[in-house]
Amino acid sequence: MKIGFIGLGIMGSRMAMNLIKNGFSLIVYNRSKEKAQPLLSAGAEWSDLPSKLAGRVDMLITMLSTPEAVEELATGENGFLNKLPGGSLWMDCTTVNPSFTQKMAKLADQNHIRFVDAPVAGSKKPAETGQLLFLVGGKREDVVFCEPLFKAMGKKFIHVGESGMGSALKMVFNLLLGEAMIAFAEALNLGENLGLKRSVLLDVLLESPVTAPYLSAKRMHFEQENFETEFPLRWMQKDLQLASQSAYQNDIALPALNVIKEVYALAKRQGFGTDDFSAIYAFLKKNNEKPE
Repeated sequence: MKIGFIGLGIMGSRMAMNLIKNGFSLIVYNRSKEKAQPLLSAGAEWSDLPSKLAGRVDMLITMLSTPEAVEELATGENGFLNKLPGGSLWMDCTTVNPSFTQKMAKLADQNHIRFVDAPVAGSKKPAETGQLLFLVGGKREDVVFCEPLFKAMGKKFIHVGESGMGSALKMVFNLLLGEAMIAFAEALNLGENLGLKRSVLLDVLLESPVTAPYLSAKRMHFEQENFETEFPLRWMQKDLQLASQSAYQNDIALPALNVIKEVYALAKRQGFGTDDFSAIYAFLKKNNEKPE
């Protein structure tokens, strides 16, 4: 089976490498070929257009940044969707809103393409080590077909329902991720401004039941104020915006989310967008500095 892989950023490049390591044959595309070089050195083939790639594969995986990027590469000039062979399968791992996923699933069906939405829980390190959790929507037989790929790229997959349900669960997942991070960042800022040492706060809070367990893995970020990117802040802001959009489409009030997503938006505007999303702590600290 020949697999196409489109989108070789922080996550996609590592996911694609794990497929190669597990014996899968890949053709890859990315806007900049430079990011594909490690994969090409490992045996992947290159295609200079999504449409050309689509005609050479039995299955396609996309791991992109936004719904707009997915739609452009799928349906725009030189898009892949109408070039994929009938009966082939498209797995979209991009974090997008459920209504967009359902739109893509419908377009795929019109082109006689099977479709699975499989966004991932996990950031750079889990992607590199093959420890991602796939949140999957689609027909059961299509999910079963993808199982060997999930095992190559991740530690587990959960089939949660029809097309769009994987994306729906990812919206819920990232809402909790973003809100827990900003709550912790606010707590650190308050504690430090009340005179508590940051080391004491980290020792106590990260061992307490009031803190989300994943924050322990971010300890070095807070200690050293070095926010090396594992999951960019700008994509967290994007995901929270999509969650807010999904809530609006379903007539659901999420007041905390709508405040928090704007805090991330302000942080992005002040230059923190390409840092890890834990840099929301640095943003809050900067804006709480007392004037001289």
